[in-house]
Amino acid sequence: MGALSFLFVCCKLLFFLSESSFASDTITSSQSLSDGRTLVSKDGSFELGFFSPGSSKNRYVGIWYKNMPVKTVVWVANRINPINDSSGLLVVNETGNLVLTSQNKSVVWSANLSKEVRTPVVLQILDSGNLVLRGERDGGSETYLWQSFDYPSDTLLPGMKLGWDLKTGLERRITSWKSPDDPSPGNFTWAVERQDNPELIMWKGSRKFYRSGPWNGLRFSAATLRQNPVFNFSFVSSEDELYYTFDLIDKAVFSRIVMNQTLYLRQRFTWKKATQNWELQLNVPRDLCDTYALCGDYGICIISDLPVCQCLKGFKPKSRGYVDWSQGCVRDKSLNYSREDGFIKFTAMKLPDATPSWVSKSMNLKECREKCLENSSCMAYTNSDIRGGGSGCAMWFGELIDMRDFPDGGQDLYIRMSASELAKGEPTTKIVLIVISTAALLAVVIAAGYLIHKSRRNIKNEDQNIDLDLPLFELATIANATDNFSINKKLGEGGFGPVYKGTLADEQEIAVKRLSKISEQGLKELKNEIILFSKLQHRNLVKLLGCCIHGEEKLLIYEFMPNKSLDSFIFDQERCKLLDWSKRFHIICGTARGLLYLHQDSRLRIIHRDLKASNVLLDQDMNPKISDFGLARAFGGDETEGNTNRVVGTYGYMAPEYASDGQFSVKSDVFSFGILLLEIVSGKKNRGFYHSDNKLNLIRHAWKLWNEGMPSQLIDACFKDSFNLAEVIRCIHIGLLCVQQYPEDRPCMPSVILMLGSEIVLPQPKQPGYLADRKSTRLDSSLSMPESSSTNTITISELEGR
Repeated sequence: MGALSFLFVCCKLLFFLSESSFASDTITSSQSLSDGRTLVSKDGSFELGFFSPGSSKNRYVGIWYKNMPVKTVVWVANRINPINDSSGLLVVNETGNLVLTSQNKSVVWSANLSKEVRTPVVLQILDSGNLVLRGERDGGSETYLWQSFDYPSDTLLPGMKLGWDLKTGLERRITSWKSPDDPSPGNFTWAVERQDNPELIMWKGSRKFYRSGPWNGLRFSAATLRQNPVFNFSFVSSEDELYYTFDLIDKAVFSRIVMNQTLYLRQRFTWKKATQNWELQLNVPRDLCDTYALCGDYGICIISDLPVCQCLKGFKPKSRGYVDWSQGCVRDKSLNYSREDGFIKFTAMKLPDATPSWVSKSMNLKECREKCLENSSCMAYTNSDIRGGGSGCAMWFGELIDMRDFPDGGQDLYIRMSASELAKGEPTTKIVLIVISTAALLAVVIAAGYLIHKSRRNIKNEDQNIDLDLPLFELATIANATDNFSINKKLGEGGFGPVYKGTLADEQEIAVKRLSKISEQGLKELKNEIILFSKLQHRNLVKLLGCCIHGEEKLLIYEFMPNKSLDSFIFDQERCKLLDWSKRFHIICGTARGLLYLHQDSRLRIIHRDLKASNVLLDQDMNPKISDFGLARAFGGDETEGNTNRVVGTYGYMAPEYASDGQFSVKSDVFSFGILLLEIVSGKKNRGFYHSDNKLNLIRHAWKLWNEGMPSQLIDACFKDSFNLAEVIRCIHIGLLCVQQYPEDRPCMPSVILMLGSEIVLPQPKQPGYLADRKSTRLDSSLSMPESSSTNTITISELEGR
């Protein structure tokens, strides 16, 4: 029995020695790698072994950086087929193929070599992070039979190729993980588009999400001119290969590119030894203008403009009224599609989507122009290579899409125009235009003077003769509709006066605002509301049906909103349950569209100045409609802001610059919308919000949770089981962007609409503005002001004096 025991121990020892005698960075065909053991590259940078991502219990074979506090995985073998226990075994089998098996010896993953290899094969992890199978091919020369660099996961390392081996048809692309717990392929892919004019494309499923612009010999047309101190990149396009790659300038630095699923972007990270952490160097998409086809055909995105989408010179929006930029732009003058056409030069451009383009390396720019004119389908041309003053020819056929202004890079582009469009710049035409313009300007000045005089005269009269295109109701009609303003018909009361429900003879239900006889401010608001509101028509604005002015009685008649105001739902412990997340998101989007109309698409640019939950009314289908325009201000032309020495509105919703300095703009309305959005998500008022830390109002509380990575704790428990978490978190993100301290940091409403309706990358929010809330706490306690627009008016001197 003792001899048998000794023999058993010797066999185990021999087995252990055979299993552990191989070098730490390699295994051969006689060895295997089991769960719990690893291979480490010679310089100690990378490690190969089994791991479980995040909170998952599944086991995967992968490669990660060896000596980092947080495991950073760069490659996964069995992304689609995890192992659910520790029985995995990575082995080079008898045919020279690399296979991963599980407990029942079934193959979970394989390198899938096309030919059997009889000569000795070695599996080795290199200092670059590349896992290779080394062996001999026919002829005796050693080569890589297989390498992990040819089959990337979500990460591109220095020296890896992103693109095509054109001889074998092999494509190398990186694809996001589904989640931090699941490395299987997600929706987002980064790849080189194989076409005449190649470029890098980020895909979301089968839809283009971002383009780099085509390669121009020095860079991609959407790349900046700034030199990067960490890495060099190159793009190779030959008969045999088409790929992008990068190398490190400082070999002691770690750097990687990651396709991120949760943030929808490609990120480049560099490891900082000082902080022992990864530092984000750059990411794409970088901003709103990087969103693919944002401005449609012949539209150009200019990130510094409002709105960001504009039409190229010689084009106009295709849609009328409310501009839907996804429809793009159309020409002012039709083309002749002949040699009579010409070209306008546009500079510093991200070149259009290069899919419908053609390239000739032998043609110069003049030949390129002539060739384009000969083809009626050719819409634009430029140099395909900008090195040495420019060479080669790239031509675009069909409509031009996905262009942006790129002052820090970009390229010249020559776009086809009709002869009549080009003739606009001729001297005779200019003189005629100057004369016409001068006459038109004079006429406008005279008309404006007359209208201002007339407006002032009407205001001074303060009688029944308000000259507007608005139906006038008889007092008897409204009295009958409201049972002579019965207390039973009263819906509520604000600074303007009481509001009554009424029913006209044709059964139409109405809401009647009755001006309080002692409210001088109310009279000003009534006139303001009539003058502005009678010009506005939008599905997300309450419709003003008419007015009644009879002696001392001054009434406004609106469509009736059966579900009253938004605040009666979201701040009520029982009624809040009637608004699930889908209804709340519908209300958020509808309110945003109404505000966009006021800021951009109405005949006048309107700043509401009192957007809040009680001024968002709900119809029978819970559609939101913005109401109460008594405090609104109108602007003409390109005006977007103003200044006042009398601050009006509701504390808790006021932007800091308005509450403290009387400066208001479209961005002060955006601030109010951000507060409203956070209130809808949380079910809590910004004013009167109480927390265990009494220094926190709702904005501060939301900001604190965001920075702690716990924004989901802000979500109203009333709809906790009926929502898409990512969508709610995105709304919190947008809300925080809207309430940033400085107006220039806040998005405009067109951007907010886009953020709500798409999955574009959102910038990180900066410090919110707290000023209005701090002042409101002090002022409300001393003045006991109700949330009413007119009674909540206070002058700047009062603000500064308390």
